[in-house]
Amino acid sequence: MTDRIVEISNPARLHVRDSQLVIEPEEGIAVTTPVSELAVLLVAHPRVSLTHAVLSRIAMDGGTVVTCDEKYLPASVLVPVQSHFLQTERFAKHVEAGLPLRKRLWQRIVKAKISAQASLLRELHGVDGGLLAMAGRVRSGDPDNLEAQAARRYWALIFGDPQFRRGGDVGDQNRHLDYGYTVLRAATARAICAAGLHPSLGLRHHNRYDPFSLAADLMESFRPLVDQRVFLWIQGRDPRAPLDRETRQWLLQALTARFIVNDEERTLFDLLTRTANGLAKAFCGDEQAFDPPSSFLCGE
Repeated sequence: MTDRIVEISNPARLHVRDSQLVIEPEEGIAVTTPVSELAVLLVAHPRVSLTHAVLSRIAMDGGTVVTCDEKYLPASVLVPVQSHFLQTERFAKHVEAGLPLRKRLWQRIVKAKISAQASLLRELHGVDGGLLAMAGRVRSGDPDNLEAQAARRYWALIFGDPQFRRGGDVGDQNRHLDYGYTVLRAATARAICAAGLHPSLGLRHHNRYDPFSLAADLMESFRPLVDQRVFLWIQGRDPRAPLDRETRQWLLQALTARFIVNDEERTLFDLLTRTANGLAKAFCGDEQAFDPPSSFLCGE
């Protein structure tokens, strides 16, 4: 599958013809794209209509569909549930995973996330705020909650605003972060399903109303990719400005870029797929196979 993200932000009708997604705008000429090349379809306008065949075919080819609300923030995600020939076996191993294993896997995620945050702070500001040393102290299950301690330092430093807080209905760069994170979450859920795992069975995140708890876990070390993009976008701009199409397209470029990890150039979707497959192997007994990336360098 080619790693394409397609956003529909104008009134249009979508249907499938000869394995092609056909996009017929209310004004203008229809365009087509192979369904097999879609990683994520973003539906970002209330007057977009699409057939059942569109949803089914994208899911069959391993893609995800994200719908957005009136503020252009993602509101729902559709992911495939049958993408791996060993899915039943891996589901069983996933369910059977004991608490000690899940805690060790969560330790690796937290260490990678804090290390990635430290790397980004060094890149943007020349200092890591002590995060790299903190990453080295993360224990199994993160009983000291170093993830939260690192987050407090990180958010105070990254935007140069000690008063900045994540979350809440605030009309600042939180909207940009939320948009990028939700698309990242959809891409992560897609990789999890492709690896034969279930996105609702989390390691740390547990919410009876959240069908993507494992995606919330696995995406943690990838969040700085979105953070970097948001930081660059708001330089010289008002973070309270509308989340318009230009802004959204800029943010999505963070998810379609190529990165150097372990001296190899990979797309984000490659990295997510490798990480999800490593997690599946860890559930099946090869714990060392799970190695979430802890730093990202942009490729050419």
